[in-house]
Amino acid sequence: MAKGRVTKDDWTMAALRALARGGLSAVAVDVLARELAVSRGSFYWHFENREALLVAALEAWERHATAEVITTVREEGDPWTRARMLFAVALGTEEIAGLEPALVAHTAHPAVAEVVARVTRTRLDFLAEIFGGLGFGPQESRHRALAGYAAYLGWLELRRTAADTAPEALPESPGAEAALDHLIGMILTPPPAPQGAPRYF
Repeated sequence: MAKGRVTKDDWTMAALRALARGGLSAVAVDVLARELAVSRGSFYWHFENREALLVAALEAWERHATAEVITTVREEGDPWTRARMLFAVALGTEEIAGLEPALVAHTAHPAVAEVVARVTRTRLDFLAEIFGGLGFGPQESRHRALAGYAAYLGWLELRRTAADTAPEALPESPGAEAALDHLIGMILTPPPAPQGAPRYF
């Protein structure tokens, strides 16, 4: 395959797949070149060095898994549908299975730490926005954002480490849809109002 036929995106996606499989050490230029069926020279056509590839791969993950998801979800006008849509998309089929747990496990690397921190802030802010749209106050929205994001990360970790004992966490499992609906319902259910107090949502 000629180097012109392998794009920068091909390299970044290959790097993300490798990272999900084996962590940062698996992002090796020679290994990725063999996977893409190109020479090492193809890599230097697009990147100055391995660190530049890693940064580009992380930015691609941030763009696809966060910025584009937020843009899509914001297009939904109904607040409740928008909230359910966000969790359904986030906890649906992963483009690269195991990638997010792998990234979280490698935040000792400065480039990974920077992007993961930025993505976490963006996602928590958007989750708080989602809950605010449902009528929750700022503090309640923040707390639900934290709980919702913790549930998201835990759900992905179950897929990676406990697929046999928690198969409902797998998108293709027969019980996946019902389990996901239950989780979303728990996260979105308003708290009971104190007796005699008015309800605002």
